[in-house]
Amino acid sequence: QVQLVESGGGLVQPGGSLRLSCEASGSVFSFNSMDWHRQTPGKQRELVAASTGDGRIRYADSVRGRFTVSRVNAKNIVYLQMNNLKTEDTAVYYCHFWGPGAYWGRGTQVTVSS
Repeated sequence: QVQLVESGGGLVQPGGSLRLSCEASGSVFSFNSMDWHRQTPGKQRELVAASTGDGRIRYADSVRGRFTVSRVNAKNIVYLQMNNLKTEDTAVYYCHFWGPGAYWGRGTQVTVSS
């Protein structure tokens, strides 16, 4: 059974940085897409960054230029480097792997506060 485990969340001051990681266990194949989403209470989950196996990457307008997604295909690991964090980046961040199948992590809390 495939499981995704996120790590790297925490509390950081505005302007600070965090690096999130997500690794899939129990999989013997590589996923086509490895994405990061986030959600705050009362709001829909939104896509933050998406990456495909052929190198295509896209970002939400709100994070472009501050966040960078990268991946290690052979290990089914995806990273999200978050720089110049803002209070509005506070959310639970989820990784999402799909193709084949579709899997979500349980989420990691990121809190940006002074």
